[in-house]
Parts: sequence; structure tokens; C-alpha cells
Amino acid sequence: MLTDTHTHLYSEAFAEDRNEMMQRAFDVGIKRFFIPAIDCSHTEAMYALEKEYPQNVFLMMGLHPTSVKENFEEELAHVAEQFKKRNFFAVGEIGIDLYWDKTTLGIQKTAFKWQIQLAKKHKLPIVIHCRDAFDEIFEVLETEKGDDLFGIFHCFTGTFEQAQRAISYNMKLGIGGVVTFKNGKIDTFLNQIPLKHIVLETDSPYLAPVPFRGKRNESSYLALVCKKLSEIYGVSEAEIARITTENSKAVFEI
Repeated sequence: MLTDTHTHLYSEAFAEDRNEMMQRAFDVGIKRFFIPAIDCSHTEAMYALEKEYPQNVFLMMGLHPTSVKENFEEELAHVAEQFKKRNFFAVGEIGIDLYWDKTTLGIQKTAFKWQIQLAKKHKLPIVIHCRDAFDEIFEVLETEKGDDLFGIFHCFTGTFEQAQRAISYNMKLGIGGVVTFKNGKIDTFLNQIPLKHIVLETDSPYLAPVPFRGKRNESSYLALVCKKLSEIYGVSEAEIARITTENSKAVFEI
């Protein structure tokens, strides 16, 4: 059994064939899907997805850093309101993204820190989005480190040293399609990272693995990520699936 720890299954990219896409994932042994939030405009779609697949879909709640705009306080209030209504399995995806907009760094840090503290309050993991912002992410994590800080460094694409530092903050590394890219680089050192620190993800519909790079990603392609890790670590795909699923259970406690 495989676990996709990060997939946007509610995306409009799946509007035409969502049920068929889900069945393809089931057919290759993927039974658990953890769903990150983006902002309030996606909340109802997430709830509808959960209602359709209540045994398989597990929701997070949070404000994505690219959605941290002038109205970020309203968005954080929406996040807080959802937590008053129900339980979630993580606060995510949250973090800092300086690829699209560097001018919002200050409020991105504020939103990130606020959501880390929300996760601690609820004793939940965080799921971190980091793009062109390792130093800034680590700066915030340093101020929040402790036994109550834990989670997943989603779509990890950093260096070996950055991987070690992320792990030092009780983070698992979320490994997806990038590990299959020729220029992905993480495949060159990943076998130096013990498998106990790794979880698998697709980030679908984004970042499809080879041979589907550049096309719509979907959760069934997690099998290709598993196959690549099997080659990197020199163990069976079944062993990769077993260990990474156990790791996901340790993070999300389900």
C-alpha cells in the first residue's frame, strides 16, 4: 500500500475525470491521500472530495504562501474558523514562496509563524511549502523548534545539507516527481538519507514524474516515484511502500 502525502485532488484539472483518476490510483495500491489547502476559495471543493471518498481522503487546513496577500488576516481567520468546526490532519500547506513575489516576504513570515503556532495548539504536523526560500524557512523554524514542531518538508528539492537541517527540525522529506528528473539533483544524495525520514507524494496535478514530465500529474504516478526510490536505495518497491507509509502514519497519526 502506498500513501500520497500531498495531492490536490480537488483541483479543476481533474474536473473531467476525477473518478477515473482515483480508480487508477486505487488500482496501483494507493489508498490514502492527504489533501493540502490553498485558501478559502478551495475549502468547499476539499469538503466535497472528502464526502465522496471518506475512507481515503484526509484533509489539511492552512493558507498557502502564494495566497498570502493584503487580505491574509481574513484568510487566517477563515483557517481558524474551520478548526473550530472540525478536525484536520495537518496545518498545510504553509511556508514561504519567493519565486512568485518577494515583496510579500514580511507577511508570508507572519502567516507562516502564526500557522506553526496553530499547529502546536492542536498538536498537529505542519506541511511546508518552500520555493527559493530555504534560508527564510529555516530562520522561522529555528525560532519555533522543539518537540511540538514536526511535519513534512513538502516537495523537497534542496541540497544534502539542507535535507539534514530540515530533518533536524523533526521534518520528514516529501519526495515526488522531481526525483525522476535528470536535473533534479536530489537523486544524487538521497541514499545518504535514511528511509525513516522519507515520505512519498505527487503534488498532483503538478510536477509529474518522468515519463509524464510536463503533463498533468495524478496520484497513480506515485508508483513511478516508488520505483525510482527502489533503484536509489537498492531495496524492493514493496519495502519502499511499507516504510514510507509507516512514516506517513507516524506524522499524521492515522
